[in-house]
Amino acid sequence: MIKRFKQNLFNRPLLSAALVASLLAGVYWLAIAPDRYVSETHIIVQRIDLAGSPKADVLSMLGGAGGGHVDLMLLRDHLQSVELLRKLDASLSLRAHYSDPKYDFLSRMSSRDLPMEDFHRYFLSRVNIEFDDYAGVLVIKVQGFDPKTAHAIATQLLQEGERFMNGMAHSQAQDQVDFLEKQVAQMKERVLQARQAVLAYQNKKGLVSPQTSAETIAAIVAKLEAQRTDLQTQRSALQAYLVAGHPSIVQINQQLEAVAQQIALEQAKLAAPNGKTLNSAVEEFQRLEMQAGFAQDVYKTALEALERGRLDAARTLRKVAVIQAPTLPEYALEPRRFYNTLVFMLFAFLLAGVLHLLAAIVRDHKD
Repeated sequence: MIKRFKQNLFNRPLLSAALVASLLAGVYWLAIAPDRYVSETHIIVQRIDLAGSPKADVLSMLGGAGGGHVDLMLLRDHLQSVELLRKLDASLSLRAHYSDPKYDFLSRMSSRDLPMEDFHRYFLSRVNIEFDDYAGVLVIKVQGFDPKTAHAIATQLLQEGERFMNGMAHSQAQDQVDFLEKQVAQMKERVLQARQAVLAYQNKKGLVSPQTSAETIAAIVAKLEAQRTDLQTQRSALQAYLVAGHPSIVQINQQLEAVAQQIALEQAKLAAPNGKTLNSAVEEFQRLEMQAGFAQDVYKTALEALERGRLDAARTLRKVAVIQAPTLPEYALEPRRFYNTLVFMLFAFLLAGVLHLLAAIVRDHKD
């Protein structure tokens, strides 16, 4: 039977090749491939408002229904970045660990001096960061050739992730504060210019308030009008029993003429066809005052926005909350030796069977 089996193998080279490959794969996975220890951690990102409402629900505890997911995806991208890999390599000597020659060539990095692109690609094959959309949790699995290294990598990933999220939050808040400070400075300059324009106009006209001066002149005109009315009443009474040339009537007429001239003089100060009068000064002064008041209101609004921005920058944090701390592996989870061997054997024999079938079809067509 053994002889017949050998003869069948010899007559079927594809089957023989699959068997040899399976044996070699079994030897590699079961005897040569080094152990890889897996440190696993689960994290979420919480947005903390130090001055906010104490109310909380499940979604807010898990980072929120929308914003928390975005934060987790940003964190995931950062944890897989080349920049973070440089920091990890500087502190944990990852190149030396993953390229240790005591491990086989297929499992380790081929060289400690690999380009960063190749090193980053290998690192991503040993660090798996997946987002659980249902639970809203980021699952990090780190593989190392010894338990302590795997645990150290996972721990530093957490630390760098929290530093990144807080730094990003503070950076965004500070950018907003810087923008508001520039706006406040511009508004302050506008207020100063508007107030200087008002002062310059007051000095030019020699009036503190043209409107007050106009009101004073209007009061004088009203008083003169009342005086003229009284004089006219007195004249009418005297004309009833005195002749027109009587000294009393002449005196009253002189007084009425003087009052009329004074009224005309005072009214000329208020309004005239050439426009260089107190009413135009009042209009221009009110316009300058309105501009200064508007600039003052805008400046006050900008100051309030700046204070709110500073408070937001001081109280808003993004905290990386650890659901499961990085584990210190007690035994190797990778590679899955029997599983990998069995899968390779099935694939090898399946491929050999497909190729054998194709070869038989080709032979049949030739016949």
